[in-house]
Amino acid sequence: MVAAARAEGAAEVAVDITNSREIEIEHRDGQLDKVKESTQNSLSLDVYVEGKYSGHTTNDLRRDSLGRFVSEAVAMTKYLTEDPFRKLPDPEQYQGQQQMDLDLTDGSYDSITADQRVKVARELQLHTSSLSDKIISTTASYNDGQTESVKVLSNGFEGTRNSTTFSAGVEVTIDDGQGGRPSDYDYATTRFLSDIPSLEKLGQSAVDKAVAKIGQTKLESGMYDMVIVNRAASRPLGALRGPMTGRSLQQKRSYLDGKLGQRIASEKLTVIDDPFVKRGLGSRTFDPEGMATRRRVMIDKGILKEYYINCYYARKLGVEPTGGSTTNTVFEYGDKSVDDLVRLMNRGILVTGMIGGNSNSTTGDYSWGIRGALIEDGRPVKPVYEMNISGNLEGLWGNLVEVGNDPFEYSSLRRPSFYFKDVQFSGL
Repeated sequence: MVAAARAEGAAEVAVDITNSREIEIEHRDGQLDKVKESTQNSLSLDVYVEGKYSGHTTNDLRRDSLGRFVSEAVAMTKYLTEDPFRKLPDPEQYQGQQQMDLDLTDGSYDSITADQRVKVARELQLHTSSLSDKIISTTASYNDGQTESVKVLSNGFEGTRNSTTFSAGVEVTIDDGQGGRPSDYDYATTRFLSDIPSLEKLGQSAVDKAVAKIGQTKLESGMYDMVIVNRAASRPLGALRGPMTGRSLQQKRSYLDGKLGQRIASEKLTVIDDPFVKRGLGSRTFDPEGMATRRRVMIDKGILKEYYINCYYARKLGVEPTGGSTTNTVFEYGDKSVDDLVRLMNRGILVTGMIGGNSNSTTGDYSWGIRGALIEDGRPVKPVYEMNISGNLEGLWGNLVEVGNDPFEYSSLRRPSFYFKDVQFSGL
């Protein structure tokens, strides 16, 4: 493909070819509800012609079709406007790629049978349904997938990736006795089937979360301490990451612009991008541009150390690229469990989930809906719902006082639970 595009007049070429297989099983209220299997071949072609750039994709990998696909891609690119910042990475950025086995492929994948997959979903659903007489509906799912890909760039890069993923989850809806139908879920995604937690643990967790919502209500507006559990912490962390990207910086939509080396959070926050976590869902030795990955400390005890900048925006900003995408986000974890953090609160709110809302990357302002529980003297008192937290990200992360010891292992964002002081809640 690279040779064909060069022959058509492309100065530089990038090609990615991927083959993936995904299987989904769903069991709902005692019945097999879904069985789905899909296999996909895809090819993406980036061409750079006369200072112009375009990207193209196809699922038709027949050789007699690819010739026309390439020639049309190159021809269409010539009609576009020149963009001097669109180029492949400097080949120096490919150097230093780690030669290590990140253990991303479960060798047992090909031996897993359809009966085994259905059995996981069925047993998870039936077991969970038996845990409470308040349950009125239960849906359990099992998914797995296998992906292999190859990437070739015309200026010298070649790389391959192979990986597997497995996921199991369950959602329950209960009758709260007052006409309400609260629901909740739990799930896990891993590289190896053996790393999925027990079905009993997943089911009990989902039921406990749903039952904890019975009697949920609003509280009076005011300033409260807040503990946010690891599962729900992705929203404030995502709002922090957005302004750290090259795109936001170049387009003047980042409240963190010009703050390298400055404090943007409390000393409790250390954020690390680590591509070398064994069996990590974000682990890799090269990034989407082909650049060699490296471990990066993004925020060091509250001090901003790096941005996420790909090659395109690095050229626009006149800086060196650092890598525009995340791998595994890990933290400097504390020594307290989420229960320990809750016990530290005299009066506050335990946030167990986010409901809508938004944040402004230019100003750092945010407003998010939450659900959780009122905490008094270190103990849950009653569930809360339909409240908002709002403020500015600098103030929120500046008021971080404790980081939990409980990383969420079933995501590339391995966030712990966090304890914040003086967060503005809006309710009654």
